[in-house]
Amino acid sequence: SGNKEITWMMLEAGAETDVVNSVGRTAAQMAAFVGQHDCVTVINNFFPRERLDYYTKPQGLDKEPKLPVKLAGPLHKIITTTNMHPVKIVLLVKENPLLAEVEALQKCYRVLDLICEKCMKQKDMNEVLAMKMHYISCIFQKCITFLKEREDKLDGFIKSLLKGRDKDGFPVYQEKLIRESIRKFPYCEATLLQQLVRSIAPVEI
Repeated sequence: SGNKEITWMMLEAGAETDVVNSVGRTAAQMAAFVGQHDCVTVINNFFPRERLDYYTKPQGLDKEPKLPVKLAGPLHKIITTTNMHPVKIVLLVKENPLLAEVEALQKCYRVLDLICEKCMKQKDMNEVLAMKMHYISCIFQKCITFLKEREDKLDGFIKSLLKGRDKDGFPVYQEKLIRESIRKFPYCEATLLQQLVRSIAPVEI
């Protein structure tokens, strides 16, 4: 029916995203085929809370979990957002006092890097989710820089992202941040990375 709330509820209830129908298509591929792009976005951005909660328990020889339980909720909210604008992500960090601290963000970005690695190394490789985790990790790392070095902290970061250049108001800093995060993606063989580089490289800032 193209109802994204129902799509979300089904995913929350444990619906599998990689199951295929009689013609070999997944739910996301079928939704794209009939033009239900909101549903495609919901499916492609879905990340089960259990997969994040895994990092809130000590694993192997670890004495401490990689992610404190109190950070799992706020981080999950950012991971599952469908609005990937860097200002939106910084605002989501800023609105949560638990998250807007250097130590908390360090733990979060390390977990995102681990999830990114898992997405690339699992049997059904998920390049889109891997790139998203990496991109949010890059924004978190930049948040840390501003929290450490600037008096105006995250407000200063938001101002930098929104500031346009004199001649046409184009947000150069924002563009450079996004390009830099793509360039730093650690899996050079990824098809998605190569497509992004091919389409972005020839375009002047």
